[in-house]
Amino acid sequence: MFIFNLKINGNKFSKILMAILCIIVLIITFIICYKLIFNNFFQTNDNYINENTVYELNTQNYTNVLQNVYNNIDKYVGQKIKFTGYVYRLYDFTNEQFVLARDMVVTSDFQTVVVGFLCHSTIASNFEDYTWVEIEGTITKGDYYGEMPIIEIENINQVEEPSDEYVYPPDDSFVVTSTVL
Repeated sequence: MFIFNLKINGNKFSKILMAILCIIVLIITFIICYKLIFNNFFQTNDNYINENTVYELNTQNYTNVLQNVYNNIDKYVGQKIKFTGYVYRLYDFTNEQFVLARDMVVTSDFQTVVVGFLCHSTIASNFEDYTWVEIEGTITKGDYYGEMPIIEIENINQVEEPSDEYVYPPDDSFVVTSTVL
């Protein structure tokens, strides 16, 4: 029978183990720093706006996009969008301004509020109020009683009223602020 007696020096073993752990932690820290600095580790597709792509809004995504753009104007400046709505003007708009509007249903008995983007076009006066149009334009930052997104229209065409003219509140986080309710 063979008996092997192994005596381990605990002090020396703990020093070697601690050195190995420190080297592993340093290597992991180096890799993380490298990825953060050189590979844009935190950059996601949401942070990147492709200015050559035209994003089309529809009744399903209209209010979510509207809310996101209003809440994060700087993130969307330069983005091209295309959507349909009706011309809606307020008393203090210039001849080159209108809201490309949709009626958003806010209650179960179909009470609605007008929502939309403020638009600017040199030919805006050619379109009467409540005329349905399809626009293509670029999101810019402007001022109308505060900082807000403004669509600089590049193409505008009159269209027929769509069969799905209403839009609905964005997700579950929407809070109604209308006094109509």
